[in-house]
Amino acid sequence: MKKVLSVDEYIEENLQFNEALKILRAIILSTELEETIKWNYPVYTLKNKNVLSLGAFKNHFCIWFFNGVFLKDHLNVLQNAQEGKTKAMRQMRFKNINDINSHVVLAYVKEAIENQKQGIEIKADRSKKIVIIPEELKKVLNSNNTSKLAFNKLSNSKQREYCEHINSAKREVTKQTRLDTIIPMILEGMGLNDKYRNC
Repeated sequence: MKKVLSVDEYIEENLQFNEALKILRAIILSTELEETIKWNYPVYTLKNKNVLSLGAFKNHFCIWFFNGVFLKDHLNVLQNAQEGKTKAMRQMRFKNINDINSHVVLAYVKEAIENQKQGIEIKADRSKKIVIIPEELKKVLNSNNTSKLAFNKLSNSKQREYCEHINSAKREVTKQTRLDTIIPMILEGMGLNDKYRNC
């Protein structure tokens, strides 16, 4: 799908569910939520916090509730799109315009707004995982203060990538080759996979 700049454009791009998306949008906009575009989808926020979004796919359209796991869901209409992966998000899915019950949709939207006002949400785990530095890398870092300082400035995830890269080598020769390769990258403040991230 091409990049869309507005919700109107998003709805026009999804012709098969055009009218249905307009109905859902009208229900959502009857509340205090603010409309925006994020990740190429219509997203509805409360004080800049994501509450829900609209989505249209090949065979269905839906409302994503960012913290839908906390909705009571007495009618059992919510589903987890990726069981085992998605912790908080839940989806209210529709196959056609006749599946939309405006009263039910509005009730779920209002409950999601109330939950957001009360701060009921899954907080992202920002705790740092402990980095265990392999002996070979530790020796190099301890023998060169500049390298050690540069390594310590790297993010937790970048440090972990380098350590796993060294640990995954089976032979000493391979470990040494990898060390020779990564030390200049560390000194530049680069992550092991930065060249791929920027593609």
